[in-house]
Formats: sequence, structure tokens, C-alpha cells
Amino acid sequence: MKCTNNNFLIGGLTTGIKIKYRLLAAVLGSVMVVTGCGSAQYDMAYKMNTDVSSFQLAGASSAQETLTPFASDLCVAGESDISASGASFPDVGAAALFNTKSLETIYAKNVNEQLNPASLTKIMTALVAIKYGSPDQMLTASENVRITEPGATLCGLNPGDQMTMEQALHVLLLQSANDVAVMIAEGVSGSVEAFVARMNEEAASIGATNCNFTNPNGLTEEGHYMTAYDLYLIFQEALQYELFNQIIQMATYTTSYHDRNGAEKTLDLKNSNRYLRGTWEMPANVTVIGGKTGTTTAAGSCLILLAKSSDGTPYISVILKDSSGDQLYTDMTDLLGIIK
Repeated sequence: MKCTNNNFLIGGLTTGIKIKYRLLAAVLGSVMVVTGCGSAQYDMAYKMNTDVSSFQLAGASSAQETLTPFASDLCVAGESDISASGASFPDVGAAALFNTKSLETIYAKNVNEQLNPASLTKIMTALVAIKYGSPDQMLTASENVRITEPGATLCGLNPGDQMTMEQALHVLLLQSANDVAVMIAEGVSGSVEAFVARMNEEAASIGATNCNFTNPNGLTEEGHYMTAYDLYLIFQEALQYELFNQIIQMATYTTSYHDRNGAEKTLDLKNSNRYLRGTWEMPANVTVIGGKTGTTTAAGSCLILLAKSSDGTPYISVILKDSSGDQLYTDMTDLLGIIK
């Protein structure tokens, strides 16, 4: 399925006025629209389940006005599954493959099903942190970094430990440390609750309308869910930031930070992505650039990737709720193998 870049017309004769606004399957919040001549403004107060047409402008003049749809530069996936070359992935909860150059959805299974995303949540955490924080911002761990959930990945932070935002983002995305996610949230917004509210606001602003965050790390919690398509939208947005791109491509990372007494502590990390660690072979004619892993008992094994074909065409692929780590990489290799 391919999204188009068509313009939509309202009114009568051409005046050359263009109005841009964001539109996907649902339009959220209030979107301010400004005419090309910089004068008239239309405040369209759309709601999640509005009955108002997405192309309707209250009080619009009779002159032609051109609307650029939200999805003009995005791949689109509807309710129906999309298959390619007879591909089938029975072990996964959801899967998708997007050609981000041609804007084609190559494969889609259950892409709008709300599932537990595990640590793929941290893509949104990183996006909000990069957008509203600064790389050299000093973060200090509070008592809330003491996470006791069995099996939770931690970098071993103690209250009073300090590291920069840039260091913390590396630990967040490469090691997937849950304690660091809490420190980032509190450092950016003052509290985890305020940061989570901002995560949900940012998701809505980019059209990710079928997800809901209750924490910044993806540990299992009621009401915390994402869809494969929302993950694509959020990942695509995060890729617009150079720091995010740099981090997800790294195989290893070594850094030093300080405890509350100023003593130095060293972290020597390896990317949790098996393709980048060299422990799983990439599919033929495809290069995995980077991505994010996630695993919990409730979520199963999850993975989202940026990859490129031999001719340089970029693809985003995502799998949610696979049955095991080995099966996840087997399925992801087969999914990427659809690329010709």
C-alpha cells in the first residue's frame, strides 16, 4: 500500500493559498493552520473521535485553499493485513515492513493491534529527552532508580549518581537500562508522571493515536501499550535527530560517570541488537543500520530496525510479541528477506 502526496481542494477558484495541517486516520488536538500569505488563521479543534470531516474548515472562505495531508510523507497501513511473496509469520503478535523511500507498506500483520512494547517504549523516551533536554544536561539519580522487578535490565545506578544526558541516552538505547529511563524522565520533567504525560502528548502530535504510555521504560504495567504502526511513526520521528541516529548504530560504548561522593564508575556496554553485536547474520543484500530491542514476559521478544538494501533504499521493520529471542531474529531475517 502506498501513501500519496496529493493536495486536497476546498472552495472555488485558485488563489494560490496553501494551508498545511496534520492528518492521519484520526486527527488529534488543536492544530493551528496559517495561510501562505501569513494572515488568516484557522483553529481546527479536532478531537480523537470527531465526526467532523478531516478536510472541513469551519468558516473557510469560498476561495480555493489547498490542504496537505499529514500522511503525505509517511507509509500508510489500514485494518487489512498486507502480504508480500506469500510471507507468513505465525509466531509473532504483529509485524510490518515499510519502504521509507517509496512510502510503501510491503508487509503488515496486526499493525493496529495494541500490544505491550517492552523496551521499545524507550524510543519515545529518547525522543522526548532529545527534544526537551540537552546533551550536556547533568542528571542525578533519585531513590526511584531502585527498580526491583525481577529480570529488569539495570545499569546499577544508585541514588546520587550523576551522568550527562548524552551518556544516559547511550545507556538507555544500547543497554536498555530501566533505571536510566527513570533518571532521564525526572531530569527532563521533574517527575516520571510529568514526563509520561509529555510522552503521550508527543505521540499524539505525530499521529500515533493507538498507544498509551504509563512509564518511560516499558516495564509491564496495565494501560501501557503500543501498536506496530505507532512504533513506526515514533521511530521515524526519532530518526530525524542526529544523536538518536548515532547511538542506535553503535555496537559498543564505554563511559565513566560519578557517584554521589565523586568517585568514578565505568560502564562498558554492548548493543543488545544481535545484528550489530555480530552474533546474528544479516540477510543477504540488506544492511542493518540500527534499532531497538525489547523483551519482557508479557511482551515477548520485540525488535524495530532501520535497514538499507544493497541499492541504499531505507526500510523500517518491526516485530512485536515473538515467541523467543532466537525466533525473533529468525523472523526478522525472513521479514527483511522480502526486500528485493
